[in-house]
Amino acid sequence: MTNKNDQIILLVDDEPRLLESLRDLMTLNGFQVVTASGGKEALLVLNKQEIDLMLLDLKMPGFSGHQVMDYVEENDFDTTVIVVSGESSYDAMSQVLRRRAYDYIKKPYSPDELLQTVENALITRYLEKENRLILHQLQESEKLHRYLVNSSPDIVYMLDDKGRFTFVNDCIVKVLGYNKDELIGMHHEDIVFMEDTEQARYVFNERRTGERAPRNVELRLKCKDKDRSPKYFVTNTIPIELTATGVYRNKESGKSQFIGTYGVARDITDRKEAERTINFQAYHDLLTRLPNRALFKDRLNLAVAQAKRSSQRLAVMFLDLDRFKLVNDTLGHIFGDELLQAVSHRLQQCLREGDTLARFGGDEFTLLLPQIYGQEDAEAICKKIIHMLREPFYVEGHELYVTISIGVAMYPHDGTNMDVLVKNADIAMYHIKGRGKNDYQFFSREMNDVSIQRLSLERDMRKAVEDEQFVLHYQPQVDVVTGKITAVEALIRWQHPKLGIIAPSDFISVAEDTGLILPIGEWAIRNACETLRRWRDDGTSDVRMAVNLSALQVEHRSFVKTLVKILKDFGLSGKDLELEITENLIMQDMENTVQKLIQLTGSGIQIAIDDFGTGYSSLSYLQKLPIHTLKIDRSFVHEIKSNPEEACIVDAIIAMAKGLKLNLIAEGVETEEQVKYLHKRGCSEMQGFFFGKPIPEKKTRELLIKKPFEQNPYSEVG
Repeated sequence: MTNKNDQIILLVDDEPRLLESLRDLMTLNGFQVVTASGGKEALLVLNKQEIDLMLLDLKMPGFSGHQVMDYVEENDFDTTVIVVSGESSYDAMSQVLRRRAYDYIKKPYSPDELLQTVENALITRYLEKENRLILHQLQESEKLHRYLVNSSPDIVYMLDDKGRFTFVNDCIVKVLGYNKDELIGMHHEDIVFMEDTEQARYVFNERRTGERAPRNVELRLKCKDKDRSPKYFVTNTIPIELTATGVYRNKESGKSQFIGTYGVARDITDRKEAERTINFQAYHDLLTRLPNRALFKDRLNLAVAQAKRSSQRLAVMFLDLDRFKLVNDTLGHIFGDELLQAVSHRLQQCLREGDTLARFGGDEFTLLLPQIYGQEDAEAICKKIIHMLREPFYVEGHELYVTISIGVAMYPHDGTNMDVLVKNADIAMYHIKGRGKNDYQFFSREMNDVSIQRLSLERDMRKAVEDEQFVLHYQPQVDVVTGKITAVEALIRWQHPKLGIIAPSDFISVAEDTGLILPIGEWAIRNACETLRRWRDDGTSDVRMAVNLSALQVEHRSFVKTLVKILKDFGLSGKDLELEITENLIMQDMENTVQKLIQLTGSGIQIAIDDFGTGYSSLSYLQKLPIHTLKIDRSFVHEIKSNPEEACIVDAIIAMAKGLKLNLIAEGVETEEQVKYLHKRGCSEMQGFFFGKPIPEKKTRELLIKKPFEQNPYSEVG
């Protein structure tokens, strides 16, 4: 083997710091190097002196690495190229492989890996030169030929004029598992994979010479030992790259006689594995191993074309995990990644053969259902997915609940091309997000108008936050035994300059999706506390202030700190404030929620479960959380008269609250009959239109001064 100092290596990179670092690495390891700070400078060096090996960056201004490789090939420079680049796109890597670069090393590289690759390239280059020398010395030195050929890492063979092996080197044993003696006299087609026989017939037993002889033809050869075959390739075969040339003997008549073929076959298993890996990375999500957006679009385009030809239907679904950001923000991205993997595994269990589930990005997935009969088929899959995700996930000791919102678009009714179908499925998904999440929704034409209105609402809301267009109204909570107003609930309203008063049900979901709920929620708590401070100062009342919380507020890392500071700013104690949270908020992240609420109750703040009975209704969390109050949802109260069975639910909630020694408030009380029923069964605190609608601060203060319910107590009701 030649000495390192005999080999000249050209380093090409437009980044001075990287070029200097690479030069130092190569020089310290005994290599002789020259440098070029760009593609054009590299061409000058190549034309000036012979370069054995070039380490080449791809992305350079003026003259790229791809253009340098083209120039090397067009001018037939005898230079081995190793690409060292930060470019990781599929197209860039594919072009490098097509240009026959020896290898591709991605920045940032391992110095040991780079040095080993350079060593291997120089060894291979040396052996290839020796193999070419063999062709010229074949008739003069058979002994030298055999020695060098048997040292080659590639299969070297000779065929007679009938296509039978007359010589194979020792490499055949390592690569294919055959004994050399087995192959001598065997026809070359006996070791060629059947599907490649026709191509091999005109290449393996090559008759042409010089420039006319083909180079770098890929074939598959059969292995004697099936375990040698790579898993991704046809069983019992090895991919090889073949170069062959005809061998002739000059006759006395002056004519040349064909006597056989000389060829070299290189095992390209590693290269094929690299190509397969690059291809997989280009079309799959590496975390979940699912198809990515590019592959999904390819398959959807194909499915649309097939559906059009066969007049069939298909469905496109857009799936989004509800409040997945909570996991990343509270537990970290590692836990989030593990949860995504677990979710994707469950989702795949819901699919039919031929369906395509893809990760579209973040916590979004898309699902293609080809060849369906109608909406009922898609609906069945939606229900199956929602049911499959109902059970908790366990990640590193954490119990996590995941819900999902699904939008569905049908071909051809909702679109006849890929872009429209995906867009409409996305619109349908956001529609269900605004209606409470954890459900599915089919697209309808009206949703386009809703989407436009939603965008307009979001734009106006950002302006509303800046201009403080929000106001608080207050609704009393009354103890019907004493007639006293025990608390008031602060309810936010948006005083839109053009649309007038907008109810929270029409804008809270948009605020949550955009993150605007955080500044809006903090504004509501601060203004509610400021109002209560004024009431305390003028001696109006000693009622508690109840405030609703969004899940995003509780999830925020500074939630507890911010809330305690607001109380301190207005000189209020914790017992002056009651926070209302929903069951679903608790169940999303029990551990994190418990910790935060314990900190709040340690400051005297009371916690109420709002809309109780409409969520998970798990009894276990009632014992784990520092809860003071249950609020019976208005839907159960409404059914007291019209549906006795629903009234039984009210009875059960009242009995549960008594057993757990919790306060109880009934929401949505509108009739005297409801008041009597609730009071008779032991629920004395109530809230609803029967006692008063939500009203502005000024009217609320007048109500507190007047104390109407103390003048007309309900102690005799029932």
